[in-house]
Amino acid sequence: MPLDRILRSLIAWQHADGAPPPLRTMPVEQARERYRASAIRPRRQDGGPDRTVVVDEKIDSLDGTPIRSRVYTPRADADRVITYLHGGGWVTGDLDTHDLACRVLAASLGAVVVSADYRRAPEFPYPTPLHDAISVARWTGRMFPDRDHVLAGDSAGAQLALGVALDARANGGPRIAALLLMYPPVDPSLRIAGAGAHTEGYLLSVDDLAWCYEQYLPDPRHRNDPGVDLLRADLHGLPPTVVATAEFDPLQREGELLVESLHAAGVPARHVPGPGLVHGSFLIQDIVPAAATNAQQVIREIDAVLTSARRPAP
Repeated sequence: MPLDRILRSLIAWQHADGAPPPLRTMPVEQARERYRASAIRPRRQDGGPDRTVVVDEKIDSLDGTPIRSRVYTPRADADRVITYLHGGGWVTGDLDTHDLACRVLAASLGAVVVSADYRRAPEFPYPTPLHDAISVARWTGRMFPDRDHVLAGDSAGAQLALGVALDARANGGPRIAALLLMYPPVDPSLRIAGAGAHTEGYLLSVDDLAWCYEQYLPDPRHRNDPGVDLLRADLHGLPPTVVATAEFDPLQREGELLVESLHAAGVPARHVPGPGLVHGSFLIQDIVPAAATNAQQVIREIDAVLTSARRPAP
């Protein structure tokens, strides 16, 4: 279907004075500020949806460095917990840019959400962000041992969430009930993204993706690691997974192929397409009605996975 009309207007407005400069032409701090400016908008001051209670925490990393984290506790509790890993190409994004996403997940799913401010590239390249994500997921598992634990993330955060799931499988925990992966990058060669129909002009370009990978993986030898080259990783034994994609996203086909790979490995996987949407749609659900509708479908799918897992066998 065509690009959503509101998104089309937003993109036209962004390009009114020319296309935004590519990430590789900007200092890292400027790229981070641009991302924050686009992601953070005025929010209600009453705790957000369902009056969620928010508390900041510090969680020790594998090397002992404190990881800033934020815990969201909803009023309605369904005995679930989510470790959430934010997007931003492993370089940008933080607790504040993904505050709305975490509030929505907490309120909609009745889940405590633990959002991790993992250390970012280029100051801390791979594997530090992944190790930080693993540390936070283990902390979540220890603090909420009897809840259904979901690993969730968007974009680079979804890639990290899948890497954490592989680590949990290899090391016997934490126990993960489900994965929620929104528009994950899983092919570091970018051959799949580069062959797609929407390589630039829709808020994320293949060149921006290439720059992000260069910051995250300065040593090209790491691009073949199982925690990076996820389409070629052994996916057997992973928990049920929901993968969301967006039609006008360079990563759309990667997400579709990931679903196929999960099915081939015997993993129950559900695909939520995003017709007419762009990369990052979960973060703009408050201003784009089509993105809100799609976000609710994503939430319904992960809720169905968790509900099914709790249902007693006949």
